[in-house]
Parts: sequence; C-alpha cells; structure tokens
Amino acid sequence: MTEAPTALNAGEPALITDAGGTVALVEGSTFCLSDGAGDVRSGTTHGFFFRDARMLSRWELRLDGRAPHALSVITPEAFTARFVLRRPPKAGHADSTLLVVRERLVGDGLRETITCENLGREATAVGLELRVEADFADLFAVKEGRAAHGGADATVAGTELLLRDRSDGIRGLSVSASAEPAVVPGALTWRVVVPAGGRWTTEIMVQPTLAGRLVEPQFRRGERAERTGPARKIEAWRSASTEVEVDDPALTAVLRRTESDLGALQIHDPARGGRPFVAAGAPWFMTLFGRDSLLTAWMALPLEVGLALGTLQTLAELQGRAVDPLTEEEPGRILHEMRMGPDSASVLGGNHYYGTADATPLFVVLLAECRRWGADEAKVRAVLPAAEAAVRWMDEYGDRDGDGFVEYRRATDRGLVNQGWKDSLDGINDARGRLAEGPVALCEVQGYAYAARLALAELAEAFDDPAAAVAHRSRAEELRKRFAEAFWLADRGWYAVALDGDKAPVDALTSNAAHCLWSGIATDEHAAALVGRLAEPEMDSGFGLRTLATSMGAYNPMSYHNGSVWPHDTAIAIAGLLRYAHVPGAVALAQRLADGLLDAAAAFGGRLPELFCGFSRADFSPPVPYPTSCSPQAWAAAAPLLLVRAFLGLQPDVPRRTLTVAPHVPPRWGRLRLRQLRLGGATADITATGGEATVEGLPDGWTRSGTTG
Repeated sequence: MTEAPTALNAGEPALITDAGGTVALVEGSTFCLSDGAGDVRSGTTHGFFFRDARMLSRWELRLDGRAPHALSVITPEAFTARFVLRRPPKAGHADSTLLVVRERLVGDGLRETITCENLGREATAVGLELRVEADFADLFAVKEGRAAHGGADATVAGTELLLRDRSDGIRGLSVSASAEPAVVPGALTWRVVVPAGGRWTTEIMVQPTLAGRLVEPQFRRGERAERTGPARKIEAWRSASTEVEVDDPALTAVLRRTESDLGALQIHDPARGGRPFVAAGAPWFMTLFGRDSLLTAWMALPLEVGLALGTLQTLAELQGRAVDPLTEEEPGRILHEMRMGPDSASVLGGNHYYGTADATPLFVVLLAECRRWGADEAKVRAVLPAAEAAVRWMDEYGDRDGDGFVEYRRATDRGLVNQGWKDSLDGINDARGRLAEGPVALCEVQGYAYAARLALAELAEAFDDPAAAVAHRSRAEELRKRFAEAFWLADRGWYAVALDGDKAPVDALTSNAAHCLWSGIATDEHAAALVGRLAEPEMDSGFGLRTLATSMGAYNPMSYHNGSVWPHDTAIAIAGLLRYAHVPGAVALAQRLADGLLDAAAAFGGRLPELFCGFSRADFSPPVPYPTSCSPQAWAAAAPLLLVRAFLGLQPDVPRRTLTVAPHVPPRWGRLRLRQLRLGGATADITATGGEATVEGLPDGWTRSGTTG
C-alpha cells in the first residue's frame, strides 16, 4: 500500500471515518461528492463538479462485478482522500486478502490512483471496472433533485473516453488511464493478476473541457501529491499565515482543520490577476458570496490580510452600477452571489445576483478593518470609492422609505424573499411564528449599517476628509439612537428581530440580536438585559446558540434557521459578548458557548459544519447533524479564528502603530499563543493565559495596551 505523502500529513489532523455518509473533497471551484467507498453513485447528488456544473454523475468501481467493501476514509487535506477498501470475501469465507486503495485528488480536474495489494499467499486474479457517466447538469438542478440536463455523448479515442454535453457542446470531459484499460462508452476495465505479496496500480486522469479546450489541471501524471498545485497552494497559505498554538487538544485539531479548509476553499481568479477570495462552502456554494466571503475574510484576518483585500477588490469590481430588477442590481450594492453553471442565467435572475441587504455595509466595515490590520494604504485607497458608493446605496436604495433603516423587499418573484443571513423562506417570523411581511428591516443589518458609517468615518479621516468623517459619525449616532427606540422590546429584554412593512416590531427572540452586540450598536443597558436572555436554556443549546428560542412559535430544532445552531452565528455572538466584557455575565456566557461549540466540533471530527440541529445537549449528545449541511463551509471553518481573536481582545491598528490585547482566555484552552502575527511590515508574538498576556517583538515606536503578564 502506497504511503501517504509526508508533506500532506505534517502537523495536520486526518479525518478518518467509516463508510457511511458523503465524502466531500474541495479545491477552489472544483469539488467531488462521493460515498465512503469513493463511488459517485448515479441517481444521487454525488458528482465531480467544476464551475457549477456536474462533470461526472457516475464514477463507480467494481471488483469482479461487485462493489468493494469500504473500510475507512482518510482525508489529510480538504482536496485529497484515501478510500481504504477490500474485495468482498469469497462465498463461505469471512475475510478477504485483496486490499484496494483509491487515492483521489481534485483541482481543476480529478486524479485517482487505484492500488490493489495482495495480502494472500498465492496470486489472485481480479477484474476491475470503472463505470463512468456524465450529465453536465447545473449545480442547482442537482441540489434540488431535478438534474435532467441534456445528457452526454460518449466516444472512445484509443484508450481515452471522451464525454460531451449533448445540449450545447460547450462542456466536456476526457478520461484516460494507465495500465492499458479496455475502454468502451460508459466504462474502463482491466483484467489483472496480482502476485502474492504484490501490487498493481493504475492512474486515472479526468480533465474538463470548455468550448473544446482542455482545462489544465493542477497536477500532472505521476506527480507526487505534495508537489501538485493544491498542495503547493496550501503550503503557501500556511507559510504566509500566523501560527496559532493552544494547549487544548480539541481546539488544536479544529484550528488545524480550519487552516486546511480555508486554504482549499480559496479561489484565485486568473481573470483578476490571481487575487484570492474564499468560496462560501461545499458542496453547493463553491463560488463568491458577498456576505459569506466578507465575514469569512474578517474572521481570517489573524491568519492573513491578503484574503480580505482580495475579496474586497473582487467585490468592488462586481459592485452594482445600474438598476436591474431581474438581478436586483442597484448602484453601489454589493453582490450576493456569482454563478457559472449552465443554468445560471435562469437562477436568481442571472450569473450575478445582488439580492442581499447585509453584504453592502459589511463591505465597508471590512475595508476599514483591513486597513487597521496593515493592508497596503494605496490598495485601501483604491477601494475607498466603492465603500463610499456602498454607503450611498444604504441611503438611496437600502433605505426604502427614508426612516434611516435599511430594508429589503425582493424586486421580482425570482429573488430571495429574505435577504439577510437567514435567507430561507420562513427565516424571519414573530414570537407566534407568523412570517414577517416586507419590506423588512433586520436588527443585525442596522448594526452592520451603524458599523459601516463609523468605518467610513475612520477612512475619511485617514484620507484627509475630516468634514465627511464628522458627518458619517453623526449619522451613525443618530442611527444608534433611533435603533434603540424602534427595536428594543423593554417588556421582553431583547431586540426585535426586525421591523415589518408597517414598522411594527417582529418580536421573536433570535440569535440575530447577538449580532447587535458584535456591531456595537447596542447600549450597555440593553446589552446587560440581552446577556441574561441569551444565557437561558431556551437559547443556549449546550453546543452553541440557537437561531431561535425554544419558546417561539416557529421553533424547530431540525429547521434550517428556526432553532438550529450555526457555528459562525455563535462565534459572532461570542465576539459580541466579549465586546461588552464589562457587562456582568457576558464573559462567562461567552466562555460557556465556546466550550459547547468546541465540544460540537470534536463530535464532528474536528470540522465544524455549516449548521447542526438545535436539540438540547441534555437530550442528544453528541449533537445531531443537519442532513444537508455544507462541510467544509467557509464561515464555519473560520469561526474558531474569531473565537481566538475575541478571547484575546486583539485589536491592532497598524497605521497608528498600536496593539491592544485584553484577554479572557477560557480556562480549558490553557495557554494561547500567536507566532509571527503580521501587522503590516511588523510581526509580533502574543502569549495569553486567562486574563494575562505578553507581547514580544513589537518594533520601537509601537504602543501596547490591554492586560499585561
């Protein structure tokens, strides 16, 4: 059996699972979904996907006509896996002597090496068949179970199987293999004899074609895995990233998986100079999403600032310029999502869809934060006009009725009904469970808008426009005052999740209210009451914060947004609580929520999923998975980094040459250390335990504030 490449395993946790469930491999805009044996099974949502189209709808290995027995799956990185199998035992035998290992790598193509190892004492004959089909279906059609695209024409050219999209001929696929396969439309076969103690291997290459041209994969035939493009990319990401160390082994495993997943989810767009942005998540969101990509980049700032800057530059280029009801584009509006599949023109109005209320203010907030973390001043200045246009959108289009709040209502029946992060059809409802009628003004969006105005004030001041800075701060304070008056439910002790089209409070208790702590729009008085409500069992599941309280009419722990737990949402709540660390109970609740979230991560093999069911820990432990949760998913992967940053109280300001560290490190973490934290052209090492921290390596002229050791 071939040894796994050392470079791919160095310091990395390998997810080892049984044969159950779906295995997702991802690298940029390429991903593959299979079962635990490595098979892409026909008639399922499995497939090898490239640029939002399913290129392979069947990829099944058979040994002497039978499915192999799956033993385990090892995924040392997000883009590669080893499926450990055995040939089914002969009739009357309990054991098998033929071990089969499928080593798969994805990255603008797919490479699979199949190795048969004979552990028996005599030679064995085996017939291998790889069944191959393609349907070139759009990603959304696959997700929704309606994949009925035009199908594929299959032809054979020597030992190469060629598949072409029958509907338009734009997409195609080439499948070729070593070890002299017999090739017919639909299958590659081998008849081999493996000597006692010997091995037999074949290497299969899958290359997409677009408009008749082969796409160059990120690997070559026979190339060692650690030298391939995906491996070099993840190594470069690690080399450029801050090293995070912690005593707690559970958090250590999660952080290592975070680093791997964020590296694999990055897309370097050659059309835009190779600058990076992060895809939202596998399997269904392997593309640029405004909200998801912005929040993930924010969370990942302690590792590297380039990802945030690349995300901002890309979104600035795609920023709305005109009014288009079909795509919901408006001048200054930041993109919701970008799609490249064959049906993109008919999905949510087109390839570029803008129906989101929160990405636009989050764009402005991230730009100012990028500058604080040391992004190049000239590059920040170049994006500043896009930030100014974003705030104009908040005033001219986001505020539909001139009341100072940002509202949403979809422009056509093709758009999203709800346009905040809880964007499912039933995601926004009141305490009785009734759906909110629009236009809807979400509480967290007002918080983001408040933070955006303060961020633009800071940028205006930095770039010599003090009058604009004063105006933006004034608008922010006015919004904060009006928000407190309109959204606070004094008799309940929480913020309304929204105002409806009649400006009546939508009074459900939700996790959205905790985002108001993160943005800073909450007053201290309101924060103190809110902390108490979030700490109650109806919100704290024991594994994280529920999206909707158990006492609400629409509560369902198995729903997408009405009672489930989303790791990124809980992480934002924790960061918000620590922003109000002076409020009684805030730090204790933050630490308790973090402990529960890390326990959930351990139950999921060190990788936090997009979401999981919100059952009480007392009733179900470990947590119950949500059946269609994305994994890896960008902001879930980045959530642990936000925890690290929040519990350190880490606030750099590179232009002012100041670094604030005010830690509240949870006891179970032990010692937390950041090595070579990049602060523009400077670096520093931070070590923290409990409420004390030391900083080493800050250059002369820098000021350190916060708790010292």
